[in-house]
Amino acid sequence: MRPLRYSINVSLDGCVDHMAGTPDQETHHHAAQTIARADAIILGRTTYELMEFWRTAEDLPPWTRSFEQSINAAKKYLVSSTREPDGWNTESLTGDPVDAVRKLKEQPGDGLYVGGVTLPRALADAGLIDEYEFVVYPTLVGHGPWLFEGLAEPLTLRHVGTTEFTSGARAERYVPVGNS
Repeated sequence: MRPLRYSINVSLDGCVDHMAGTPDQETHHHAAQTIARADAIILGRTTYELMEFWRTAEDLPPWTRSFEQSINAAKKYLVSSTREPDGWNTESLTGDPVDAVRKLKEQPGDGLYVGGVTLPRALADAGLIDEYEFVVYPTLVGHGPWLFEGLAEPLTLRHVGTTEFTSGARAERYVPVGNS
């Protein structure tokens, strides 16, 4: 069974608004590596549409290219009842998203990656996420959306690694207690 990994940018006060952090060369490169080590990425409609920016991005700093190349090359699965994929290496995941992701995990491969807010919460509730990564920016935002707001039950995690960036951001990796 291939692992499902989750990564998200978050402020110190738990805000997961994509505009809350200040990505830089190091964090972009880190995110590019995260995507590149997955067989495919799974995105809900909102996150998919945010990431579509990279499909046609122009006039960006050269240091964003590694992320742009990783996201554009990645196999993608879209979870949406209101949007159909239109290329961009994307297929729809139909039916119950939790069951569909469970079936993807059962296929051979190196791993899957999920991004976003709502879909990962449902996958966490179902116990399907094998590794959590929180790229924590040293910022207080004072508003939501909040990390895992509405999670059905508390989830105990064990810290397995940290990557520190010169900006002060830190990528903290965790696994659910009971996973190796």
